[in-house]
Amino acid sequence: MTEQLSTVFGILIPFIGTTLGAALVFFMRRGFGERVRCSMLGFASGVMIAASVWSLLLPSIKMAAEFSVPHYLPATVGFVCGIAFLLALDKIIPNIRERAENAPSSRGALGRSTMLFLAVTLHNVPEGMAVGVAFAGVISSAPSVTMAEAMVLSIGIAVQNLPEGSIISLPLRADGMKKSRAFLYGTLSGVVEPIAAALTLALAAIISPILPYILSFAAGAMIYVAVRELIPEAMTGDGADFGIIGAAIGFALMMILDVALG
Repeated sequence: MTEQLSTVFGILIPFIGTTLGAALVFFMRRGFGERVRCSMLGFASGVMIAASVWSLLLPSIKMAAEFSVPHYLPATVGFVCGIAFLLALDKIIPNIRERAENAPSSRGALGRSTMLFLAVTLHNVPEGMAVGVAFAGVISSAPSVTMAEAMVLSIGIAVQNLPEGSIISLPLRADGMKKSRAFLYGTLSGVVEPIAAALTLALAAIISPILPYILSFAAGAMIYVAVRELIPEAMTGDGADFGIIGAAIGFALMMILDVALG
């Protein structure tokens, strides 16, 4: 029962991060300061990169030993497919967030918020899948992922979701929307994460034979998000040094937890 409760709590952590970020609309008109924002994004990128290796890719390689295929094959195929999937997603819906932020005021708050909501929601789906896959590895018959690794991965994604929740709720409030409604919009953008995680867990028994591929697919998706979005945003302006420090701390923390608790 303890493991089940921990799993339920674990898949909800990223959603809690989004909710806390959206809740900033009740306390501030603007988002995080540049240094704090860069530190958080850097920290999240460090955790996600380390988690992609230790919590997803290495377990994928270990699990592949049970099959009559080269150990590196599932990890390589899944990783490349994860990168390709998000790359295709960004090509199909190009620069949604940039177009939303640069949209002329005549389009109104609804047009901007809809595009921002869609951009954040779409990128939350593979993150939810990554959390679900990690906890599926924990509860599988031959777990290759520890509960500590899965929890740290979930927390890292939650840290990333803090500014994501705020970039929806705060602009809506600035455009005149009520705080409660702006908070609701920001919160709803993160609902897809626990749903995606729960669906992945529900299908764990069916997808068990291809779990090594799915683990590495999630790793590829997370690396893409870190390289494409988190790291560039963490390296902006006066906050660049803080972004580097945050990334180093996040990576080191994940490494320590993996070695000490893994």
